[in-house]
Amino acid sequence: MLNMRKNLLFFTAFASCVGQNSFAQISDLSMTIYGDGRALVEDVRSFDFKEGRSVIVLPNVSSQINAPSASFVADGIEIVEQNFDFDLLTPNKLMQKAVGQTVTIIRTNPGTGTETQEQAKVLAVNNGVVVQIGNRIEVLRDDNLPTRVIFDKIPENLRANPTLSVMVNSNLAGPRPATLTYLSGGLNWRADYVLNFNEDAKKMDLQGWATLTNNTNTTFKDVKTSLIAGNIGNKSRNNYGNYNQVRRGGNQTSPQERIGDSYLYSLPGTTTLASLQTKQISFIDAANVAARKAYEYQANGFQTLPEPANVEVRVVFENSREAGMGEALPKGIIRVYSKDQKGRSQFVGESNISHVAAGSEVSLKTGDAFDVTVKPTLLAQNKVSKKRTDTSMRYTIKNAKKTASKVTIRQNLWGWRTEYEVRQESHISRRPDAYSRVWTVDVPAEGEATLNFIIRETRPY
Repeated sequence: MLNMRKNLLFFTAFASCVGQNSFAQISDLSMTIYGDGRALVEDVRSFDFKEGRSVIVLPNVSSQINAPSASFVADGIEIVEQNFDFDLLTPNKLMQKAVGQTVTIIRTNPGTGTETQEQAKVLAVNNGVVVQIGNRIEVLRDDNLPTRVIFDKIPENLRANPTLSVMVNSNLAGPRPATLTYLSGGLNWRADYVLNFNEDAKKMDLQGWATLTNNTNTTFKDVKTSLIAGNIGNKSRNNYGNYNQVRRGGNQTSPQERIGDSYLYSLPGTTTLASLQTKQISFIDAANVAARKAYEYQANGFQTLPEPANVEVRVVFENSREAGMGEALPKGIIRVYSKDQKGRSQFVGESNISHVAAGSEVSLKTGDAFDVTVKPTLLAQNKVSKKRTDTSMRYTIKNAKKTASKVTIRQNLWGWRTEYEVRQESHISRRPDAYSRVWTVDVPAEGEATLNFIIRETRPY
């Protein structure tokens, strides 16, 4: 194949425009991007329609348009057929389409500047271009000799840009707007958050960025952009990995517009989303929100560990109006920063969140504590009856810090259709849900504390 960085390729194209309407400038372009790699594009243009049948040509549509989803609407027309031409005009494509055809090859002598011109029939384009010139067969070389290939026309269905053509039947002539609406792949967005946490003040600042990605071969200029936060149609998936981030469900209404059971975020103004570009736009900015650091140990089942385990470090805050927030937070990654003693911001961890409703309590794991450990010990398991078992546990918590700490022990209870009852406990427990119990233990500086409890499991059989 010709290396087009070394060989300049020219072509002359004569395309028939009979029966076609020329297109006007886009008067209004808007896009709603979903978080599953799809977007809904609405493209409004003005056309000078002819009476009767004619073909409307709409270039610069997305290269990943879902053609069956396209809708073309204007007053006084009916759609006869539509075609999507996505075979894009490139030097290689021109050569491939020219197989069996005659082209003109012009070579320039680099020493004298003399040009020679020959007619050549393109025989094959397979890892190189094979042509027949007169009675000889020649492979066009990939070297530094200046070579031009001239084509008589652009092959049918080969377009400079992805193009949708629509044959319409209009009952009246004259200019009027038409709206093209379609779904496209290759367009995505996600939420990225920056959380600056002030541990001493027990405050945080949260900024949310909408990260937009355009993996199509189309540039969308001056587009009004909206984002959908939620699961649409059969693309929905449960996000089980983030179960421990939202500790209390929300019960407050978010100010965002709702579409069905999803939220719509309309970004301000217009933006240009270039082909193969990633762009970030701010959509949430909250300051001086109440937040606190928490130490937590997650216990799954009842067991003895041979070595102490480090507790999790978490940042806990309420996404509520009272706390200074109260907006629905789309799923994404929250990156947490704190200032060191010199006032410089340091990255301390990150955590994924699922969709968080307004009014929720959020607990973000940022890492593991260096100086606070927990050692669980299974003391006894006594079978009270065929269906009942009493389990006795001890959690020894050690704190090597110079300040006292509060440590939360979360005992996860996963038995399906099993009832749990706390029979004895050294500290008062909470029951946040049916399948966990939570204790908060005060641990002195450079000291230790012990949590003991007995839980009875009652199984259905």
